[in-house]
Amino acid sequence: MSLEIDRPQSKDARLNRAVAMTVVALSVFLGLAHVKDDNLVQAMQQAKADSVDRWGEYQATKTKLHITEGQAADLGVLASMAKDPAPALKLQAAAEAKIAKYKAEVPELMAKAKGLEAEYDRLNIHDDQFDAADALISIAISAAAVAALAESPWVLAVAWVFGGFGVVMGVAGFAGWGLHPDFLAKFLS
Repeated sequence: MSLEIDRPQSKDARLNRAVAMTVVALSVFLGLAHVKDDNLVQAMQQAKADSVDRWGEYQATKTKLHITEGQAADLGVLASMAKDPAPALKLQAAAEAKIAKYKAEVPELMAKAKGLEAEYDRLNIHDDQFDAADALISIAISAAAVAALAESPWVLAVAWVFGGFGVVMGVAGFAGWGLHPDFLAKFLS
């Protein structure tokens, strides 16, 4: 006695193979893009943290500059009123040296902070590319599944269109191209 299992037969086995290959190819690409995107997000977080640190250091240095300028002015007044101005003038000279040091540090800290902000913005463009790739390829995989269930080649063609755009966005992220999905980024933000 032989046990026969009834399997529904597809009208077009080529369609199912095309769907399977589409899903596999897009899933592999999506997995690789996800790893790259996660690494990119880590770099963005580091750039943002470094930027915040530099801006904090900038603000602290500006505060120290203002306080020291006030001290130098007070010491100048004190020296002008003192019988022996030498100690106050010595302290004022030390304050003036600190003022010069702080004035030199402020533009450097500002430049570093702005550079880190620019790095974050540069990385964010590529993060948006990977996000767009993720969304478009997810839609493509879902459409491919529907194509298999509905046995509809035109739905598979729609999946290929979405998948193609998703792959283009992912490749742009990997290659560092400036292609940016502004419309999608604004819609999803």
